[in-house]
Amino acid sequence: MFRGMHHINLDAKGRLAIPAKVRETLEEASVSALVVTVDSQDRCLMVYPLEEWIKIEAKLNQLPTLNPASKQLKRLLQGYATECETDGSGRVLISPACREYAGLVKECVLMGQGNKLELWDKARWDGQLDDYLEQPMSLENLPDELKSLSI
Repeated sequence: MFRGMHHINLDAKGRLAIPAKVRETLEEASVSALVVTVDSQDRCLMVYPLEEWIKIEAKLNQLPTLNPASKQLKRLLQGYATECETDGSGRVLISPACREYAGLVKECVLMGQGNKLELWDKARWDGQLDDYLEQPMSLENLPDELKSLSI
């Protein structure tokens, strides 16, 4: 289970050091490989443990190939999907295509999202956060599943 926010830097070769807390979570779950792909709705990346990605990919493969929305989603998620492993220093290499899609240059934000992590360019995340704070969610627009959530 991934949670929390980590400010990290991408090095000149496109590698990022996985924070120690995240590495511990991966090690506890015996995760050796990750899959990095794009988010189809936001200009950020999604980082899945390989086992979790396999479940997602199985669902993607069941989508109808002649449906334009399905085709677009599959092209983005599967087309950009890159399997990677951490090196001896706990770093992962983010592909140039994924870095370009998310606008990653140096300063990044890695956020836990339960079964996956999101990787954002820090400036882009800061702008997204400002948007969230300026326009808080209205109770009328919440899905029914969230209306009963007690926080």
